[in-house]
Amino acid sequence: MYPNEHGFHFYNSENDGYRGGFGAYSDPVPTTGGPVPPPKKKRGAVRAAALILACAVAGGAAGVGGAAAYQHLNAAPAVIYQSPTPQTTSLANTNSGQPMTPEQLYAANLASCVGITVNTTVNIWGQTTTSAASGSGFVLTQDGYIVTNYHVIEDAAKDPSVTIDVSFASGDKYTAQLVGGEKDNDVAVLKIDASGLQPVTLGDSSKLAVGQTVVAIGNPLGELTYSLTGGYISALDRLITTGSGSSSTTLNMLQTDCAINPGNSGGPLFNVYGQVIGITTAKYTQSSSGVSAEGLGFAIPINDVKNIISDLIQHGYVTGKPYLGITVDVVSSEAQRYGIPAGAVVKYVAEGSCAQKAGLQTDDIIIAIDGTAIDSPSALTAALSTSYKAGSTAVLTVIRSQQQVQLTVTLDEKNEQTVAANQQNQQSQQSQQQLPYYSWPFSGFFY
Repeated sequence: MYPNEHGFHFYNSENDGYRGGFGAYSDPVPTTGGPVPPPKKKRGAVRAAALILACAVAGGAAGVGGAAAYQHLNAAPAVIYQSPTPQTTSLANTNSGQPMTPEQLYAANLASCVGITVNTTVNIWGQTTTSAASGSGFVLTQDGYIVTNYHVIEDAAKDPSVTIDVSFASGDKYTAQLVGGEKDNDVAVLKIDASGLQPVTLGDSSKLAVGQTVVAIGNPLGELTYSLTGGYISALDRLITTGSGSSSTTLNMLQTDCAINPGNSGGPLFNVYGQVIGITTAKYTQSSSGVSAEGLGFAIPINDVKNIISDLIQHGYVTGKPYLGITVDVVSSEAQRYGIPAGAVVKYVAEGSCAQKAGLQTDDIIIAIDGTAIDSPSALTAALSTSYKAGSTAVLTVIRSQQQVQLTVTLDEKNEQTVAANQQNQQSQQSQQQLPYYSWPFSGFFY
């Protein structure tokens, strides 16, 4: 849970995820108005494979951002069900283009909703124990692709020994493999060894309007599994920042008064036609002054991540993301008092990167890109992520030795190779550092 710039505490995760339980409490089998067809089950264990928006390596305050590429599964192309308009929908988990009651929607889509448990092993005072964090997700394809939030499975993305379990309301349970994760947009794709599953239908979030009814199905607290909550679209296009410092993330989100709690993260947000129009992600809880906040839930619009999900399935990472190959930090307030301009000060330039080829150097301060002012690392990553793709050419305006210099850079693609090369070079450079690195009057120690 983090306080945001407005003083509200904001949680969104398996950091918000429920760890623990209600003693001997166990859920009854959900009532759906009819039998739930169980997924075809294969229980073989599958070893798990190894938000600030960041499309360049803008480490330090900017953050590396995004998951490194994951191993792509050798499988036939997945079929993702989408419905441009409600009238064309005729799948089993919709109502032939007609609005559903909440009861109908729950019965029709329960088999497509899953609980996600991330199992981590920790050492406490010499004793090894297993801790489970719970989130939610939904079935994307008949052959077992599952969508959730990146923050739900982040531990598994960082540590291949961490396992992910996916469970269904029918009682079936699978060990999942992490196909790919996109930290910048807080979305991840899992794969279970199954067939004949009931996928959701993706709707069109661009057609939403404030006041429309929406329904969420998820696993609040990790124990009250397969709960339905309902409400309205409260607002569109909210820019919501989670986390703090180098781990902060800003996303465009839908606002809803649906009850969203720890464990709901990654679950589907449905419109009345049974189409997924968002991924439930977060909520505000209270301000730093102690004022409580209720009914402030947020979901990622599904249109914002459709292409990302397809890229994760096909490539294991998001293609075309721009990558500078640098680490940047803020210009300290102390330095600014001495007349140093605000911007993104370069702390490291990867060997062979587009930044190095363009002539960017350590201690350069980036103050603009193609005339757009840059006053912080987050401003640089936001500009890159919204306006550029790999292969784009940009003009960086930098301050070097109190002189303004313009550099033309052709952006690299952020992928497994470029990220790995950057990390390897940076680790090598740090290991050769014999003394603390000072960069007065910029920001102190090198890291």
